[in-house]
Amino acid sequence: MTEPIEPRLQALAKEFKYPPTPSAAGVVMSRINGAGKRPMVGRQFAWALTMLIVLLAGLMFVPPVRAAVLEFIQIGIVRIFPAPTQLPVPANEIPLMDTPASNAPSLIPLLEKMDGETTFESARDKVSFPILMPTYPPDLGLPDRVFLQDAGGSMLILVWLDPQQPDHVQTSLHLIEESSWVLDKYRPTVIEETTVRNQHAVWTTGPYPIVLSDGDIDITRMISGHVLIWTENKITCRLETDLNLDEAIRIAESLQVLPTP
Repeated sequence: MTEPIEPRLQALAKEFKYPPTPSAAGVVMSRINGAGKRPMVGRQFAWALTMLIVLLAGLMFVPPVRAAVLEFIQIGIVRIFPAPTQLPVPANEIPLMDTPASNAPSLIPLLEKMDGETTFESARDKVSFPILMPTYPPDLGLPDRVFLQDAGGSMLILVWLDPQQPDHVQTSLHLIEESSWVLDKYRPTVIEETTVRNQHAVWTTGPYPIVLSDGDIDITRMISGHVLIWTENKITCRLETDLNLDEAIRIAESLQVLPTP
């Protein structure tokens, strides 16, 4: 007859030696005593943070650092540095220095060399964004010349010629995708911050890169005037004109998508 297993297990349990129970009181007391030291760690962190803030504040008195941090305006893909800086220029960014406008009597030869000339209708079919057109002045009409260029993203250039001087550009409008080149403008002679449809805008001067038909890039401007820069639905808009700021804003705020015929 087999011996019942339960009495046998009880007998073995009596012979088994359990390890001693650890003292929980010591662990708890050490944690309580350590908790009183934590404020010291907090004070040390606060002191280090204060010193860091003081150091950064001191650096703001150094002109190059202050220029790089404070005097920096970004509108879409355009970054404007009113003061000279020593910042490195990444490969996908184009630095632009403000230079006097060309004294050439006509920019028509330049237009003839520009790459990507097309029609307004063809450009509307090719770009991935709706084309905004000025409706002011009322008699402006469609652009006389249209260029669609690859600048990393689509760059659409609309050009209106001066009816009184057909060999001169009256107005030009760049519509540039956000994936295009980042442009750094250094020390433009005019910087005035304003708004277009309650969005941040800048009234300034300076050239812009355009792609020529031979593949070269020319840094130029089409009008001996000013440029208004702002964004519309992630598209950087650049309006060149010889009009004053109020008129330029009026043109900018008149932009709308023309109905498809």
